[in-house]
Amino acid sequence: MDSKHDGGRLAGRRRALALAGAVVVAGSLLLAGCAGAGAPPISSADVAAGLESYHLGAGDRVRVTVFNEPSLTGEYNITPGGALAFPLIGVVSAGGRTIDAVQQELTGKLAEGYVNDPRVSVEVLNYRPFYILGEVNRPGEYSYASGMTVEQAIARAGGFTYRANEKTVFLRRQTGTGESAVPLRSAQVAVLPGDTIRIGERYF
Repeated sequence: MDSKHDGGRLAGRRRALALAGAVVVAGSLLLAGCAGAGAPPISSADVAAGLESYHLGAGDRVRVTVFNEPSLTGEYNITPGGALAFPLIGVVSAGGRTIDAVQQELTGKLAEGYVNDPRVSVEVLNYRPFYILGEVNRPGEYSYASGMTVEQAIARAGGFTYRANEKTVFLRRQTGTGESAVPLRSAQVAVLPGDTIRIGERYF
């Protein structure tokens, strides 16, 4: 009798331990999900990023001014392929490049027998939109406004849903390949054209 009771108690303990282990594993997975699948904290460089380091992309509209050359001065769109089609010199690659780099290339090519001592200025008239996804009331595409912060972008999208994680959001820069975790209310992080903001769910 005693051995049977002992065996029953041992089996019960094993089941309890197995159940506890399952709970721990499930909790770990849940916490991993809350952390945004291991997204690293936003870097100091991304926090400080501004339009001075902006890289042009599809959807931007620029004005190119060639001084004393009104026929070349005008407004140009960056195509989906990142190209800028310019008179005389043809297509210039602009996507993923800074304004200064494009300006220098235009100057160099115009100097190759087209314009004597060309002086070129490039400015962005309309920036491409940014995107906000996940647990906001109006997710989607939004026109860019200079100086906008992540928190202001969330407000523009109608604010958080009741399911939203309001402590941390995830940001993918237009020049980056992965998401970074942005803690809200601890740092003002600027939104740049082409950025994607994702709002995750809270789990507890």
